[in-house]
Amino acid sequence: MCVAFGVPSWRLERYLVERSLLSLRSTLVFLLALLTGVGAGVLVVLAGRGTLRGVLYGVAAIGLAVPFFDRIVAADCRAPEGRETGGDVGHG
Repeated sequence: MCVAFGVPSWRLERYLVERSLLSLRSTLVFLLALLTGVGAGVLVVLAGRGTLRGVLYGVAAIGLAVPFFDRIVAADCRAPEGRETGGDVGHG
């Protein structure tokens, strides 16, 4: 049995697998923002503006994309307050 940090290895592996650093929603938001930034940077470089400017624009796009995708990817699937779900629409 291997011991790391005073904890048996099987226990440490189980702890690391069960505990995730980011939620699935946060991971999706950051992934979409990263793809947006890379796409913007590549387009700027392909436009002939230079690599440094492409990196700068890509980082700026990531910064703007995080709050955008944070609002797009729903944190809660419940209907907003005051609105009912289900039932017949238009019948009252």
